[in-house]
Amino acid sequence: MELHVSISGERWLMLVHQLPPKPAYLRVKIWRRLQGLGAVSVKNSVYVLPASTEAQEDFEWLLREIHEGGGEALVCDARIVDGMTDQEVRALFDQARDAEYQEIAKETRELATDLKRKPSEEVRSGAKNRLAKLRARFAQVHAIDFFSANGREAVDGLLKGIEARLQELDTSAEETMPVASSGKLPSDLKNRIWVTRTGVHVDRIGSAWLIRRFIDPEARFKFVPAKGYTPNPGEVRFDMFEAEFTHEGDRCTFEVLIARAGLEKDAALSAIAEIVHDIDLKDSKFGRAEAEGIKTLIAGICNGTHDDQERLARGAVVFEDLYRSFEHKRRRRSTGRHQQA
Repeated sequence: MELHVSISGERWLMLVHQLPPKPAYLRVKIWRRLQGLGAVSVKNSVYVLPASTEAQEDFEWLLREIHEGGGEALVCDARIVDGMTDQEVRALFDQARDAEYQEIAKETRELATDLKRKPSEEVRSGAKNRLAKLRARFAQVHAIDFFSANGREAVDGLLKGIEARLQELDTSAEETMPVASSGKLPSDLKNRIWVTRTGVHVDRIGSAWLIRRFIDPEARFKFVPAKGYTPNPGEVRFDMFEAEFTHEGDRCTFEVLIARAGLEKDAALSAIAEIVHDIDLKDSKFGRAEAEGIKTLIAGICNGTHDDQERLARGAVVFEDLYRSFEHKRRRRSTGRHQQA
């Protein structure tokens, strides 16, 4: 096996192993252990974790299990494997976690559907048990979400929406699913530093355009690690864990900002919000025909640069053009109606 290691900024731990054909259960056991650790495969029988003391210990225990099972394995410290960039390896981790987040999101949406109508006490009790299990699964995936995959915020918002619905049922027995909200925008959101996690994608790019275009024209943007950041006084966080503005229920951050800013009557913004929702949450809720094209454009921007400021700048052009396009269509329809009248 030939491994090409190149100099890079990220440190990785590689587990290279070979297992005997028997017993068959050993392969399943090792595979499950690797999945539980959050390791990703970069080559046949080569798995990677971000370098850390904990990862070193986890791989060493696994190394021992492989040797005891009659296999061969080694753990080595590397910069990167087989010519891949750090970004490409991180993308493998994000893809793996996003797939797991999507499974949780699917089950959470099914639970939300069960709770839309006034459920019986038995159904509510079962829903609480299902929610607890979903929360536990979410915590397990979050623990191995080393680079904060995009799906995390969506699932967290969905789970909070279920919690809000169950609380609503326990107290007032409302018929409809409540929309989680923390009220309107504060009046002093001007000339602020807006903080979000690094590696911006469609929801954060669109939200940044929305913020600067309609909420805070002098907004400055700051990009921080998704985990462990303590905000400075006066900073406003968006689309990240425990942010002032992030996913609420089944709404993405873009939708939440529009609602909190009182911009729902802007038809062009509402149309864009539906597109961002369909791309970000991947649930085809609105079935917007434009979503696939905008998704491709945003993917091109993100693949073309890892600089978050540049992504925002290039994405802002896309969203501004999209907004003007919807506005033009609205005016044209309005003019046509007046002429017919």
